[in-house]
Amino acid sequence: MDTFMTIRTLTPLDRLLAGIERALETVAGAPEANRPSPAHGIAEAELDERERRRVAGLMRVNHTGEVCAQALYDGQAALARKQENRTHLRQAAAEETDHLAWCAERLHDLDSRPSLLNPVWYAGSYAIGAVAALAGDRVSLGFVVETEKQVEAHLANHMSKLPAQDERSRAVLRQMQVEEMQHAKHARERGGVRLPFPIPQLMHVSSMVMKTVAYRI
Repeated sequence: MDTFMTIRTLTPLDRLLAGIERALETVAGAPEANRPSPAHGIAEAELDERERRRVAGLMRVNHTGEVCAQALYDGQAALARKQENRTHLRQAAAEETDHLAWCAERLHDLDSRPSLLNPVWYAGSYAIGAVAALAGDRVSLGFVVETEKQVEAHLANHMSKLPAQDERSRAVLRQMQVEEMQHAKHARERGGVRLPFPIPQLMHVSSMVMKTVAYRI
């Protein structure tokens, strides 16, 4: 008798449940990187207490930014209309998981912690990603382009604020910046459109609020 293997297609409910599982892992678990941190092999710098607190605040913001990135990609992938775009978003999210783990590791090195409001940041970002996906794949991909463009600028700003001797943190942020630029490039090549006014400006304002709060809380 022939044996047939049935391949089950994931339903929207399946994707929703999988998204909830990823959310819990992101905000309450300890995501593991698939690649070693760019900081590995670099000696820890001598930081005074003021410098350590400053670097910890910056890395806490970057960690929260990666929590938001996970949520955005999950929200967009859950409602993406084309399977190929859903796959692209999942692949980008996998790299963001590495970034999240690298930032968490750096926070641990600095005897600090992630933002206490990460569940709130995740929920809000997931909702934004889902709304972007509902507008269509081209708009959703355009949202990726604009998001990564702003993140690239943000990382450059943070690298300039790090103490000159802190090469471990700088190596992490530099690699993250390279990969965020790649995400933007790939989304643009897939048909991402330029977002109309005032969406980019609103995105910038909301990110400023997140960065200000996450630096302290």
